[in-house]
Amino acid sequence: MADRLQEAKARQVYLVLRDRIVSGATGFGARLPNENDLARAHGVSRVTVRRALGELQREHLIERRRSAGTHVVYRAPPARMMADISGVLANLADMGRSTKVKLLSFGYVQASGPAAVALGADGRELLQRSVRVRSVDGLPFSYLLAHVPERIGVTFSGKELADRPLLELLERSGVKVERATQRISAGLAAPDVARALGVKTGSPLIELVRTVYDRDGRGVEHLYALYRPDRYSFEFDLVRSGGASKRSWSTVPLAFRNPTKKSKSSADIAFI
Repeated sequence: MADRLQEAKARQVYLVLRDRIVSGATGFGARLPNENDLARAHGVSRVTVRRALGELQREHLIERRRSAGTHVVYRAPPARMMADISGVLANLADMGRSTKVKLLSFGYVQASGPAAVALGADGRELLQRSVRVRSVDGLPFSYLLAHVPERIGVTFSGKELADRPLLELLERSGVKVERATQRISAGLAAPDVARALGVKTGSPLIELVRTVYDRDGRGVEHLYALYRPDRYSFEFDLVRSGGASKRSWSTVPLAFRNPTKKSKSSADIAFI
């Protein structure tokens, strides 16, 4: 029991230190406090701190030398992708071209589960199912599982989906996209997702579920997406609006920042 408690405390210290390193709060070359100082700061024993530091070293985030102390050797990747949460349907094709995609699977399945419900499909219908991983600067940041009704999916091939944004292909098929609903929460990496994104199984991820509708209110795409939080974030600006008696916060467009280009445009890259 005591050993499990110590292991849990070590895990907690490890997670706190890892978050500061990966986020850049404790940058490359920074020297960490010694074991005694860390133990006091976290209210744990030196043994517990040593376990946490050992795990960070095994992940090549820090380097420990008896004479020089403990230094951060992790170099943060390029600035994380940022998406405007308020500009869902803007400039998506351009954002699709600024990142690279790897198509992991493509085919047709019987309609079932959340995708079938969202798209209004019954068990007799087929849905196109695709799994893609998007990367920037060679680093994967999103895992995208998309379902599209068969009547739309047959208008494009897997090769086209690997080369062009899905929204662009939907519109090419004649779909008039009108609106979308989405939910953002947290999820954990299953083994296949972990392999695709280069993280450990069970790692925390940003989870997004989105359904896209045409002008007739029919569902035309259901997207289940997972993002690495160290490489991707949703951000938006707020302004005060409304009358004096009913003041509230509302969103304003936020520029999308792409580390591969200097230009900015309002977009939601999660849509692609």
